[in-house]
Amino acid sequence: MSQKIILAIVLCCLCLCGCKKDSPSGHAGGPVFDNSSAAIPAAEAQAKEPVRDSTPDVLVPAADGTTSYGSDTVTIDASHTDQGYVMVRYTGNNQKVKLQIETPKGDTYTYLLSQNHEYETFPLSGGNGSYSLSVLENVEGDMYSVAFAQDIDTAIDDEFLPFLYPNQYVCFTAGSDAVSLGEELAEGMHSDLEAVESIYHYVTSHITYDTEKATSVSYGYLPDVDETLSTGKGICFDYAAVTAAMLRSQKIPTRLEIGYAGEAYHAWISVYVEETGWIDNIIEFDGSSWSLMDPTFAASTNNRDLKKFIGDGSNYVVKYYY
Repeated sequence: MSQKIILAIVLCCLCLCGCKKDSPSGHAGGPVFDNSSAAIPAAEAQAKEPVRDSTPDVLVPAADGTTSYGSDTVTIDASHTDQGYVMVRYTGNNQKVKLQIETPKGDTYTYLLSQNHEYETFPLSGGNGSYSLSVLENVEGDMYSVAFAQDIDTAIDDEFLPFLYPNQYVCFTAGSDAVSLGEELAEGMHSDLEAVESIYHYVTSHITYDTEKATSVSYGYLPDVDETLSTGKGICFDYAAVTAAMLRSQKIPTRLEIGYAGEAYHAWISVYVEETGWIDNIIEFDGSSWSLMDPTFAASTNNRDLKKFIGDGSNYVVKYYY
């Protein structure tokens, strides 16, 4: 892979630790898909399977107050941890506030909290168990103090729920353009696998990599999936978020994953379909098999060099799931 491509990927992902959202709307690991298990060709699928229902199903997070914790400036709503998410609201005056979530396995996720005094949704990506949540206020420079902390015990009804609901990184509502487009692209498909193929190829063929944005994006940047579709441009975070939003609204569990592709900090996706289970470390569908489903790399015009770099997926190291 050329140094220019590596640099672009590195620059595009400097944004990935931040967060904000105007309003709430709403499994780690997995087997690498064995390419010897070819997907069902379209003609054969039509003969064997009925057309799937492409009606969107957008799950809506809610802060009911049934179970909540907090202080004068912080509210943690844990009313629906069984659905795989928690909602947090900050109403203080500090301009730099972080949320840290430590999973049952000890992984720590760090987000920025918005200043709009509204609830934001965060996935419980680590599955069942005890989570530690801490809201941190900036003191000066890179120093933060704990404004509020709370431990919560979680038993999620379904392991896929954290990757079906909207959240701060994959933000969409029933009225989002991404949802209606996802329905259009999935219409007439006979299986989840075909729907994934249709949505995935739309994204990789209609969105171009925005090098200028990659060099100027600010810390705390969050994707706007409808803006990405409207402009037809985006960085790795945008590619992954818009694909995840469309697939989740089609009832297909999708993880937005952040980690390393070689030495580059990067974002991509993995999906779950009943035909194969979790499809990880995948990029392109050739009509019979998948290889490395990373929308940014798949959209690159230098795809041959990228495939050579990616190889069998061993260059990908996942750090976080959203």
